[in-house]
Amino acid sequence: MSEDITISLKNVSKCFKRYARPVDRLKEILLPGTSRTSEFWALRDINLEIEKGQTVGLVGRNGSGKSTLLQMIARTLTPTTGEVVVRGRVSALLELGSGFNPEFTGRQNVFFNARLLGLSQQEIEDKFDDIAAFADIGSFIEQPVKTYSSGMYVRLAFAVAVNVEPEILIVDEALAVGDIVFQHRCMRKMRSLMDSGVTTLFVSHDSGAIKTLCNSAVMIDAGKIYASGNPNSVIIKYMKLVTESELGLVNSENDIDDTKNTVVGASCSLLDEQSLPNQKSQKNPQNQKTRRGSKKALIENVQLFHQCGDEADESPIFGFNEQVKLLVDLQVYQELQDCIIGFFVCDKNGNELIGSNTIEENQPIGKLISGTKLQIEFTFKLPLRPSSYSLTVAGAENYTAMTFDWIDNAAVFQVLPPDTGKRIHALVDTPISVRLLQQDLATRA
Repeated sequence: MSEDITISLKNVSKCFKRYARPVDRLKEILLPGTSRTSEFWALRDINLEIEKGQTVGLVGRNGSGKSTLLQMIARTLTPTTGEVVVRGRVSALLELGSGFNPEFTGRQNVFFNARLLGLSQQEIEDKFDDIAAFADIGSFIEQPVKTYSSGMYVRLAFAVAVNVEPEILIVDEALAVGDIVFQHRCMRKMRSLMDSGVTTLFVSHDSGAIKTLCNSAVMIDAGKIYASGNPNSVIIKYMKLVTESELGLVNSENDIDDTKNTVVGASCSLLDEQSLPNQKSQKNPQNQKTRRGSKKALIENVQLFHQCGDEADESPIFGFNEQVKLLVDLQVYQELQDCIIGFFVCDKNGNELIGSNTIEENQPIGKLISGTKLQIEFTFKLPLRPSSYSLTVAGAENYTAMTFDWIDNAAVFQVLPPDTGKRIHALVDTPISVRLLQQDLATRA
């Protein structure tokens, strides 16, 4: 195994025994040779290598095996078969309340957990003030943790996990707990750890966090690795799987046809004769777009226009803050009780930067019968720094209904740099005014 590999799993599987009744467990012990269990394989043949300093996000439906995988990496579970090799001090926040004694005070639990992670008494004393400041629970640090709210609990647990100089940090959905200020604090701390070379694994249902924080992502389904690689690509596959599962298109063997709902075309045209409902489109690996939805209606065409009125070509390039026009053509195949059409402009990680829809812009569409054709026009500016961006378009009957069509990477375009002469750069460039409100400048001395 290479020295650059911090975590390695080879042919790892985990089986749990399930008993119909508690007494069956006792009978199996007293009467060896008679099995009274059924087997549940939470993980099957997992092969995974994670390099030092990488941040990896794990996604998957509930019960897919994500937490089991993290627990084996954290060494709180052992595999049934296969080999798990982990190099470095592991700090894990696997579930709310794990590792804390409810009768101990917050201070006592900090010392207790840090000692389990291998820190000396002096090292813990040196770090205690930083841990307490990060948790920010005030005098409750001296109270038994059984009196804590769930938010206070995870504040303290996360503060310990990230302040004990871990070489490997594992977080299982804990970032969803706590107020918005604490969540931002966690994100900043995780970025700091990433920059310092800490290998980080975390489970989150926040696709934005996966796209923003992670170098790569792994999707697990039915105990197997379903996809891995670029975070945005993995998130798209995950959303596609979830949608198809809700529509009953996913079979029990997890055998999903990757060509299903794939949109192709040499230009921004998204449909051809073979992409009508209940038919598969052909695959063009050079210009591949993915779509998901119920297919009650389909987005047939997407076009981008420059502010001068010219249609953008296959690889559009827009000027900074240029006003663009987006045209979306819709074909209805089944009656819609209502209709919302919207779009997102996303960065290369899939983060949504600009977006809106017909409802938010006070242009309700209403009921549409089968056979209706509709064109929607959006006009907006691109105050974005020079980079490449992608366009996502989608439609649904309402905010709570499943989308009838959602297309990722409907178009990819670039934005040219602004001619401002500024030396301060951010993702979005927008006019800013400044006023000096202090009148008596001499008093500053």
